[in-house]
Amino acid sequence: SLALAGATLPTELVVTAHTEDGEVMAVRHREFAVYGLQFHPESILTPLGRDIVQNFLTGGNKHD
Repeated sequence: SLALAGATLPTELVVTAHTEDGEVMAVRHREFAVYGLQFHPESILTPLGRDIVQNFLTGGNKHD
């Protein structure tokens, strides 16, 4: 498993999602519409898999 520590991220990146124990799940760039997230492809086959992908695709349009 690959995990990021929020404290080690460059200042250009902002943590946008994390687990209850603080593991980073998603980041965004402060200036550009660039996003990164922890994603397991097999989750698309779960009951909410399509919702996960759709939320990412439509939520990406809400750049601050």
